[in-house]
Amino acid sequence: MALIAVKDLRKRFNLEAGFFAPFGRFVYAVNGVSFTIAENESYGLVGESGCGKTTTARLLVRMYESDGGKILYRDDTDVGALKVRELALYREKVKYVFQDPARSLNPRMSVYKVLSSGMRRSSRWKGHKEAREAAAAILSEVGLSASDLERRPAEFSGGQRQRISIARGLLMEPELLICDEVVSALDVSIQGQILKLLLDLRSRHRLSFLFIAHDLKVASYFCDRIGVMYRGEIMEEAPAAELHKKALHPYTKLLFSSVPGLSGSGGPPQKPLPALDGEVESSLAEEPGCAFAGRCPLAAELCRGARPETVEAAPGHLVRCFKV
Repeated sequence: MALIAVKDLRKRFNLEAGFFAPFGRFVYAVNGVSFTIAENESYGLVGESGCGKTTTARLLVRMYESDGGKILYRDDTDVGALKVRELALYREKVKYVFQDPARSLNPRMSVYKVLSSGMRRSSRWKGHKEAREAAAAILSEVGLSASDLERRPAEFSGGQRQRISIARGLLMEPELLICDEVVSALDVSIQGQILKLLLDLRSRHRLSFLFIAHDLKVASYFCDRIGVMYRGEIMEEAPAAELHKKALHPYTKLLFSSVPGLSGSGGPPQKPLPALDGEVESSLAEEPGCAFAGRCPLAAELCRGARPETVEAAPGHLVRCFKV
C-alpha cells in the first residue's frame, strides 16, 4: 500500500497578478505528474529551478489547490476532498520543511514557541509541560539541547536553524516529511551532516520522505527512487542506483553532466546538450509535444508535435521520450 499516491496532478497559475488582473493567461506549473511514495521510502523530485518541484510538493499539503488529478493518502483518502478538520489531521501526518529556515522560523519567538505553536492547535496538544518535554527530546534527537529552548533562531547558525526546522516537523510524529531543498543553501560539510541526520531519523522513526532537490548527486545519495522533472512533467523515474548507472532521458543526462564528478554511466547524448543556465522557461500553454523538445539535440518533428507517453524501459524504470 502506498503512503501517498499522486495521479495526473495539475496546477496552473494566472499569469497576471493583482485583484483586477485579467483572467485567461496562465503559467502551467504542474502538468500531469504521477508518482507514489511507500512507507519508509525516500522519493526524490529533481530538476532545475522553475520545473515545478516545489509547486508539486505544496500541492501535497494543499498550500495550493490543484486544478486536476488526485492525491491519495493510504490508497483511499482523497486529500483534495478533505474538510477543514480532516485536512488538519492529515497535515499532522505530512509535515513540510522549508528551504530557508531564516525565513520560515519566526525571529521573535523562542525555539520552544517555534516548535510548539503548531502543536497547540493540533489533536496532540496535552499542555505545556508535555509539549516542553517533547520539544526538549526532539531537539536532542536533531543534535541540539534542551537548554536551547529559550534561545531565538537568530542566535543559531544556518545548519542549526535547519535542525530546528526539522525538529518542528518531527514534533508531531509525522509519517511523511517533505524536505524542500533543505540542504541547498548550506556549506558542503554541513549538507553532509544534515543528510546523515535525516537518514538516522528515517531509520529511527520509519519516516517516508519527499525530497526536493536540484542536485542529482545529493538526491542519488539520499533517495531510494528519483523522478526527474522538467517544465511540470516527470521525464524519467527510476531507482536512484539505476538512474546513476543508466540514465536514459537526454534531460537526465544533462543534469548528471552538470554535476562535477557525476556523469552517470549511461553516457552522454549523441550531441552536446545546452548548458544549464538560469531557470527553466515557463510553460505559457499546454505543450503539444515533448516539454524538452526545445532544448533537446535529438528532437525531431514527432517530438514537437506529439506528447510522448511514459513507458517502462526496464522494471521500475520509467521514461517519457520517443528516442529511448
